[in-house]
Amino acid sequence: MVWKKPTYRVVDGERIDGVWSHVWVQGHSRYYVDDLFVYADGVIRCGELFDLPGLQRRLEAGRVALSDPERPLPDRPEQTPRWSARYPEPLTHDGFLCEVRDEIEELNGRPTTSDLCREAIRCYQGAPTEANRLLVKDAYLAIPAHRRVFVLGDMDRQDIPLRQLVTDLGKPVGGDGPIATVEMHRQVLEYFNASDRGIQRSRDRLAQLHADDLAAPRAATINLREWLNPPIEPPAELDLFVPRNEFPAPLSYAGETYPTVLHGYWALAVHDRGDHDRIRDSATVFAAHEIGGGCVLRSDWSLARTAVMAALLRAKFTQRPELAEVLRSTADARISYTGYSESPFWTDRGRDEGRNWVGRLLELVRSELSATAIQHLPSDRS
Repeated sequence: MVWKKPTYRVVDGERIDGVWSHVWVQGHSRYYVDDLFVYADGVIRCGELFDLPGLQRRLEAGRVALSDPERPLPDRPEQTPRWSARYPEPLTHDGFLCEVRDEIEELNGRPTTSDLCREAIRCYQGAPTEANRLLVKDAYLAIPAHRRVFVLGDMDRQDIPLRQLVTDLGKPVGGDGPIATVEMHRQVLEYFNASDRGIQRSRDRLAQLHADDLAAPRAATINLREWLNPPIEPPAELDLFVPRNEFPAPLSYAGETYPTVLHGYWALAVHDRGDHDRIRDSATVFAAHEIGGGCVLRSDWSLARTAVMAALLRAKFTQRPELAEVLRSTADARISYTGYSESPFWTDRGRDEGRNWVGRLLELVRSELSATAIQHLPSDRS
Protein backbone atom coordinates (compact mmCIF):
# COMPACT_ATOMS: atom_id res chain seq x y z
CA MET A 1 0.00 0.00 0.00
CA VAL A 2 1.06 3.61 -0.51
CA TRP A 3 0.76 5.64 2.68
CA LYS A 4 0.40 9.41 2.48
CA LYS A 5 0.92 12.12 5.09
CA PRO A 6 0.70 14.39 6.92
CA THR A 7 -2.74 14.03 8.42
CA TYR A 8 -3.96 14.24 12.00
CA ARG A 9 -6.96 14.42 14.28
CA VAL A 10 -7.43 16.46 17.45
CA VAL A 11 -8.54 14.80 20.70
CA ASP A 12 -9.08 16.98 23.79
CA GLY A 13 -6.92 19.67 22.22
CA GLU A 14 -4.05 17.27 21.45
CA ARG A 15 -2.89 16.70 17.89
CA ILE A 16 -2.48 13.03 17.00
CA ASP A 17 -0.53 12.47 13.79
CA GLY A 18 -1.48 9.86 11.23
CA VAL A 19 -1.14 8.49 7.72
CA TRP A 20 -3.72 7.41 5.18
CA SER A 21 -4.16 5.18 2.18
CA HIS A 22 -6.87 4.07 -0.22
CA VAL A 23 -8.88 0.88 0.32
CA TRP A 24 -12.04 -0.55 -1.18
CA VAL A 25 -15.17 -0.51 1.00
CA GLN A 26 -18.27 -2.62 0.50
CA GLY A 27 -21.29 -0.48 -0.32
CA HIS A 28 -24.95 -1.36 -0.82
CA SER A 29 -24.51 -2.53 -4.40
CA ARG A 30 -20.80 -2.43 -5.13
CA TYR A 31 -17.36 -1.58 -3.73
CA TYR A 32 -16.07 1.99 -3.75
CA VAL A 33 -12.73 3.61 -2.96
CA ASP A 34 -12.40 5.27 0.44
CA ASP A 35 -9.64 6.65 2.68
CA LEU A 36 -8.31 4.54 5.53
CA PHE A 37 -6.68 6.70 8.24
CA VAL A 38 -4.25 5.24 10.77
CA TYR A 39 -3.26 7.32 13.82
CA ALA A 40 -0.39 7.16 16.30
CA ASP A 41 -2.68 6.10 19.17
CA GLY A 42 -3.79 3.00 17.24
CA VAL A 43 -7.16 4.38 16.20
CA ILE A 44 -8.20 3.62 12.60
CA ARG A 45 -10.87 5.52 10.72
CA CYS A 46 -12.68 4.50 7.57
CA GLY A 47 -16.16 5.91 7.80
CA GLU A 48 -16.13 5.01 11.51
CA LEU A 49 -13.53 4.60 14.24
CA PHE A 50 -12.11 1.18 15.14
CA ASP A 51 -8.82 -0.49 16.08
CA LEU A 52 -6.54 -3.21 14.63
CA PRO A 53 -8.82 -6.10 15.67
CA GLY A 54 -11.69 -4.15 14.14
CA LEU A 55 -9.74 -3.79 10.89
CA GLN A 56 -9.02 -7.52 10.92
CA ARG A 57 -12.72 -8.33 11.29
CA ARG A 58 -13.63 -6.00 8.44
CA LEU A 59 -11.00 -7.56 6.17
CA GLU A 60 -12.13 -11.10 6.96
CA ALA A 61 -15.79 -10.17 6.40
CA GLY A 62 -15.01 -8.49 3.09
CA ARG A 63 -16.26 -5.11 4.30
CA VAL A 64 -12.81 -3.67 3.55
CA ALA A 65 -10.71 -4.93 0.63
CA LEU A 66 -7.12 -4.20 -0.39
CA SER A 67 -7.84 -4.26 -4.14
CA ASP A 68 -10.93 -3.89 -6.26
CA PRO A 69 -12.85 -7.18 -5.81
CA GLU A 70 -14.71 -6.54 -9.05
CA ARG A 71 -11.56 -6.48 -11.17
CA PRO A 72 -9.31 -9.50 -11.75
CA LEU A 73 -5.79 -9.34 -10.35
CA PRO A 74 -3.05 -8.79 -12.95
CA ASP A 75 -1.03 -11.82 -14.02
CA ARG A 76 2.05 -12.22 -11.88
CA PRO A 77 5.46 -13.15 -13.29
CA GLU A 78 6.39 -16.78 -13.31
CA GLN A 79 7.46 -17.65 -9.77
CA THR A 80 10.18 -20.15 -10.71
CA PRO A 81 12.86 -20.10 -9.45
CA ARG A 82 11.37 -18.72 -6.25
CA TRP A 83 14.63 -18.23 -4.34
CA SER A 84 15.80 -15.41 -6.66
CA ALA A 85 12.42 -13.72 -7.27
CA ARG A 86 12.72 -9.94 -7.55
CA TYR A 87 9.10 -8.96 -7.00
CA PRO A 88 7.12 -8.55 -3.76
CA GLU A 89 5.03 -11.32 -2.30
CA PRO A 90 1.26 -10.83 -2.75
CA LEU A 91 -0.40 -8.46 -0.32
CA THR A 92 -2.46 -10.47 2.17
CA HIS A 93 -4.72 -9.52 5.05
CA ASP A 94 -2.10 -10.60 7.61
CA GLY A 95 0.60 -8.70 5.74
CA PHE A 96 -1.52 -5.57 5.65
CA LEU A 97 -2.29 -5.77 9.37
CA CYS A 98 1.44 -6.07 10.06
CA GLU A 99 2.06 -3.11 7.76
CA VAL A 100 -0.46 -1.03 9.70
CA ARG A 101 1.30 -1.97 12.96
CA ASP A 102 4.56 -0.75 11.42
CA GLU A 103 2.96 2.56 10.47
CA ILE A 104 1.75 3.03 14.05
CA GLU A 105 5.22 2.26 15.38
CA GLU A 106 6.81 4.75 12.99
CA LEU A 107 4.30 7.46 13.94
CA ASN A 108 5.37 6.97 17.56
CA GLY A 109 9.09 7.10 16.74
CA ARG A 110 9.57 3.42 17.51
CA PRO A 111 11.41 0.92 15.28
CA THR A 112 9.46 -0.91 12.60
CA THR A 113 10.00 -4.54 11.67
CA SER A 114 12.37 -3.40 8.92
CA ASP A 115 14.33 -1.29 11.42
CA LEU A 116 14.60 -4.26 13.79
CA CYS A 117 15.83 -6.46 10.95
CA ARG A 118 18.56 -3.99 10.04
CA GLU A 119 19.57 -3.82 13.71
CA ALA A 120 19.79 -7.63 13.82
CA ILE A 121 22.02 -7.52 10.71
CA ARG A 122 24.35 -5.08 12.46
CA CYS A 123 24.56 -7.43 15.47
CA TYR A 124 25.42 -10.31 13.15
CA GLN A 125 28.11 -8.23 11.46
CA GLY A 126 29.64 -7.51 14.84
CA ALA A 127 29.48 -11.16 15.94
CA PRO A 128 28.62 -13.59 13.09
CA THR A 129 27.48 -16.42 15.37
CA GLU A 130 24.71 -18.93 14.70
CA ALA A 131 22.64 -17.39 17.48
CA ASN A 132 22.85 -13.95 15.86
CA ARG A 133 22.07 -15.44 12.44
CA LEU A 134 18.87 -16.90 13.87
CA LEU A 135 18.01 -13.46 15.27
CA VAL A 136 18.33 -12.07 11.74
CA LYS A 137 16.09 -14.89 10.47
CA ASP A 138 13.39 -14.15 13.04
CA ALA A 139 13.57 -10.41 12.35
CA TYR A 140 13.43 -10.92 8.57
CA LEU A 141 10.39 -13.21 8.78
CA ALA A 142 8.63 -10.66 11.03
CA ILE A 143 8.61 -8.13 8.16
CA PRO A 144 5.36 -8.18 6.15
CA ALA A 145 6.09 -10.58 3.27
CA HIS A 146 5.21 -8.01 0.60
CA ARG A 147 7.74 -5.54 2.08
CA ARG A 148 10.74 -7.85 2.44
CA VAL A 149 12.19 -7.17 -1.01
CA PHE A 150 12.63 -3.51 -0.03
CA VAL A 151 14.32 -3.93 3.35
CA LEU A 152 17.93 -3.66 2.12
CA GLY A 153 17.27 -0.80 -0.29
CA ASP A 154 19.23 -2.67 -2.98
CA MET A 155 17.59 -2.22 -6.38
CA ASP A 156 19.82 -4.88 -7.98
CA ARG A 157 19.81 -7.73 -5.47
CA GLN A 158 16.83 -6.66 -3.35
CA ASP A 159 16.55 -9.09 -0.39
CA ILE A 160 18.32 -12.08 -1.98
CA PRO A 161 21.30 -11.82 0.43
CA LEU A 162 18.89 -12.08 3.35
CA ARG A 163 17.12 -15.07 1.81
CA GLN A 164 20.51 -16.75 1.59
CA LEU A 165 21.53 -15.88 5.13
CA VAL A 166 18.30 -16.99 6.82
CA THR A 167 18.43 -20.39 5.12
CA ASP A 168 19.87 -23.04 7.43
CA LEU A 169 23.00 -24.85 6.32
CA GLY A 170 22.27 -27.76 4.03
CA LYS A 171 18.83 -26.43 3.04
CA PRO A 172 17.88 -25.03 -0.39
CA VAL A 173 17.49 -21.24 -0.45
CA GLY A 174 13.83 -20.39 -0.83
CA GLY A 175 13.00 -24.07 -1.19
CA ASP A 176 14.22 -24.34 -4.78
CA GLY A 177 17.58 -22.58 -4.83
CA PRO A 178 21.20 -23.51 -4.19
CA ILE A 179 22.10 -25.28 -0.96
CA ALA A 180 23.13 -22.92 1.83
CA THR A 181 26.77 -23.37 2.83
CA VAL A 182 29.22 -21.77 5.22
CA GLU A 183 30.85 -20.06 2.22
CA MET A 184 27.49 -18.65 1.10
CA HIS A 185 26.90 -17.17 4.56
CA ARG A 186 30.45 -15.76 4.55
CA GLN A 187 29.79 -14.07 1.19
CA VAL A 188 26.58 -12.56 2.53
CA LEU A 189 28.46 -11.19 5.53
CA GLU A 190 31.02 -9.62 3.19
CA TYR A 191 28.13 -8.15 1.15
CA PHE A 192 26.84 -6.37 4.27
CA ASN A 193 30.33 -5.21 5.26
CA ALA A 194 31.06 -3.94 1.75
CA SER A 195 27.76 -2.09 1.74
CA ASP A 196 28.68 -0.38 5.01
CA ARG A 197 32.06 0.60 3.63
CA GLY A 198 30.41 2.11 0.57
CA ILE A 199 27.97 4.06 2.72
CA GLN A 200 30.81 5.34 4.89
CA ARG A 201 32.79 6.43 1.82
CA SER A 202 29.76 8.38 0.62
CA ARG A 203 29.34 10.01 4.01
CA ASP A 204 33.01 10.94 4.15
CA ARG A 205 32.80 12.40 0.66
CA LEU A 206 29.73 14.47 1.55
CA ALA A 207 31.40 15.63 4.77
CA GLN A 208 34.27 16.89 2.64
CA LEU A 209 32.01 18.58 0.09
CA HIS A 210 29.84 20.09 2.84
CA ALA A 211 32.73 21.17 5.06
CA ASP A 212 31.17 24.63 5.36
CA ASP A 213 28.06 23.15 6.99
CA LEU A 214 29.30 23.31 10.57
CA ALA A 215 28.47 20.34 12.78
CA ALA A 216 28.04 22.49 15.89
CA PRO A 217 24.37 22.89 16.89
CA ARG A 218 22.69 26.15 15.97
CA ALA A 219 21.44 28.56 18.57
CA ALA A 220 17.82 28.08 19.59
CA THR A 221 15.21 29.48 17.20
CA ILE A 222 14.25 33.08 17.91
CA ASN A 223 10.58 34.01 17.64
CA LEU A 224 10.05 37.66 16.70
CA ARG A 225 6.46 38.36 17.75
CA GLU A 226 4.39 41.24 16.48
CA TRP A 227 3.91 44.29 18.69
CA LEU A 228 0.26 45.33 18.83
CA ASN A 229 1.06 48.82 20.14
CA PRO A 230 4.60 49.62 19.00
CA PRO A 231 6.16 52.80 20.42
CA ILE A 232 6.67 55.79 18.18
CA GLU A 233 10.15 56.42 19.56
CA PRO A 234 12.89 53.79 20.03
CA PRO A 235 12.95 52.36 23.57
CA ALA A 236 15.91 53.22 25.79
CA GLU A 237 16.97 49.58 26.00
CA LEU A 238 17.34 47.70 22.73
CA ASP A 239 16.13 44.09 22.62
CA LEU A 240 14.67 41.64 20.12
CA PHE A 241 11.98 44.15 19.20
CA VAL A 242 14.72 45.72 17.05
CA PRO A 243 14.46 43.31 14.05
CA ARG A 244 10.69 43.78 13.72
CA ASN A 245 9.53 45.81 10.72
CA GLU A 246 7.42 48.05 12.99
CA PHE A 247 10.45 49.06 15.10
CA PRO A 248 10.84 52.88 14.96
CA ALA A 249 14.18 53.30 13.21
CA PRO A 250 14.29 55.95 10.45
CA LEU A 251 16.16 54.74 7.39
CA SER A 252 17.15 56.24 4.06
CA TYR A 253 16.46 54.45 0.83
CA ALA A 254 16.32 55.65 -2.79
CA GLY A 255 16.51 59.30 -1.76
CA GLU A 256 13.69 59.09 0.79
CA THR A 257 13.61 58.69 4.56
CA TYR A 258 11.04 56.34 6.12
CA PRO A 259 10.16 56.07 9.84
CA THR A 260 10.10 52.27 9.76
CA VAL A 261 10.65 49.41 7.33
CA LEU A 262 6.88 49.01 7.04
CA HIS A 263 6.48 52.67 6.06
CA GLY A 264 9.07 52.18 3.34
CA TYR A 265 7.64 48.90 2.12
CA TRP A 266 4.08 50.14 1.63
CA ALA A 267 5.15 53.55 0.29
CA LEU A 268 7.21 51.82 -2.39
CA ALA A 269 4.43 49.34 -3.13
CA VAL A 270 1.85 51.85 -4.34
CA HIS A 271 1.47 53.14 -7.88
CA ASP A 272 0.63 56.81 -7.18
CA ARG A 273 3.25 59.29 -5.92
CA GLY A 274 0.69 61.06 -3.74
CA ASP A 275 -0.16 57.79 -2.01
CA HIS A 276 3.56 57.19 -1.51
CA ASP A 277 3.95 60.48 0.33
CA ARG A 278 0.86 59.92 2.52
CA ILE A 279 2.20 56.52 3.59
CA ARG A 280 5.71 57.88 4.20
CA ASP A 281 4.33 60.64 6.43
CA SER A 282 1.84 58.45 8.35
CA ALA A 283 2.00 58.86 12.11
CA THR A 284 1.98 55.11 12.90
CA VAL A 285 2.96 51.87 11.21
CA PHE A 286 -0.65 50.70 11.28
CA ALA A 287 -1.81 53.82 9.49
CA ALA A 288 0.91 53.34 6.87
CA HIS A 289 -0.10 49.69 6.47
CA GLU A 290 -3.82 50.38 6.15
CA ILE A 291 -3.34 53.23 3.66
CA GLY A 292 -0.98 51.14 1.56
CA GLY A 293 -3.31 48.14 1.54
CA GLY A 294 -6.15 50.34 0.29
CA CYS A 295 -4.21 51.87 -2.63
CA VAL A 296 -3.51 50.63 -6.14
CA LEU A 297 -0.22 48.76 -6.03
CA ARG A 298 2.50 48.71 -8.67
CA SER A 299 1.74 46.13 -11.33
CA ASP A 300 5.12 44.46 -10.83
CA TRP A 301 5.03 44.47 -7.04
CA SER A 302 4.74 40.70 -6.64
CA LEU A 303 8.03 40.38 -8.54
CA ALA A 304 9.85 43.27 -6.87
CA ARG A 305 8.64 43.08 -3.27
CA THR A 306 11.19 40.54 -1.97
CA ALA A 307 14.14 42.54 -3.29
CA VAL A 308 12.68 45.79 -1.93
CA MET A 309 12.17 44.25 1.52
CA ALA A 310 15.75 42.97 1.47
CA ALA A 311 17.03 46.43 0.52
CA LEU A 312 15.04 48.14 3.28
CA LEU A 313 16.27 45.70 5.92
CA ARG A 314 19.83 46.11 4.66
CA ALA A 315 19.51 49.90 4.90
CA LYS A 316 18.05 49.72 8.40
CA PHE A 317 20.90 47.68 9.84
CA THR A 318 23.83 49.13 7.89
CA GLN A 319 22.82 52.71 8.72
CA ARG A 320 22.29 51.99 12.43
CA PRO A 321 25.26 50.08 13.95
CA GLU A 322 23.55 49.76 17.34
CA LEU A 323 20.67 47.91 15.67
CA ALA A 324 23.08 45.76 13.70
CA GLU A 325 24.68 44.58 16.96
CA VAL A 326 21.31 43.35 18.22
CA LEU A 327 20.73 41.39 15.03
CA ARG A 328 24.24 39.93 15.08
CA SER A 329 23.74 38.87 18.70
CA THR A 330 21.26 36.25 17.46
CA ALA A 331 24.30 34.27 16.18
CA ASP A 332 23.18 31.51 13.79
CA ALA A 333 19.69 31.04 15.21
CA ARG A 334 16.81 30.46 12.85
CA ILE A 335 14.59 33.56 12.93
CA SER A 336 10.86 32.90 13.03
CA TYR A 337 9.01 36.10 12.16
CA THR A 338 5.43 35.70 13.35
CA GLY A 339 2.29 37.82 13.35
CA TYR A 340 -0.94 38.35 11.43
CA SER A 341 -0.77 41.98 10.28
CA GLU A 342 1.80 41.13 7.62
CA SER A 343 0.88 38.53 5.03
CA PRO A 344 1.75 34.80 5.24
CA PHE A 345 4.38 35.43 2.56
CA TRP A 346 6.40 37.37 5.12
CA THR A 347 5.51 35.54 8.35
CA ASP A 348 6.01 32.14 9.93
CA ARG A 349 2.66 30.53 10.71
CA GLY A 350 3.54 27.00 11.68
CA ARG A 351 3.68 23.79 9.69
CA ASP A 352 0.89 24.42 7.21
CA GLU A 353 1.28 28.04 6.06
CA GLY A 354 3.57 31.02 6.12
CA ARG A 355 6.80 31.36 4.14
CA ASN A 356 8.71 33.42 6.73
CA TRP A 357 10.47 35.58 4.13
CA VAL A 358 11.20 38.39 6.60
CA GLY A 359 12.84 35.84 8.89
CA ARG A 360 14.91 34.52 5.99
CA LEU A 361 15.95 38.00 4.87
CA LEU A 362 16.93 38.94 8.41
CA GLU A 363 19.19 35.88 8.49
CA LEU A 364 20.67 36.99 5.15
CA VAL A 365 21.34 40.54 6.37
CA ARG A 366 22.82 39.14 9.59
CA SER A 367 25.21 37.04 7.50
CA GLU A 368 26.15 40.07 5.41
CA LEU A 369 26.91 42.05 8.56
CA SER A 370 29.25 39.29 9.71
CA ALA A 371 30.85 39.06 6.28
CA THR A 372 31.92 42.71 6.41
CA ALA A 373 34.50 41.66 9.02
CA ILE A 374 36.20 39.50 6.40
CA GLN A 375 38.22 42.05 4.48
CA HIS A 376 41.14 39.99 3.22
CA LEU A 377 41.97 36.53 2.01
CA PRO A 378 43.65 34.23 4.58
CA SER A 379 47.33 35.11 4.94
CA ASP A 380 50.04 32.81 3.60
CA ARG A 381 51.31 30.93 6.66
CA SER A 382 53.86 28.78 4.80
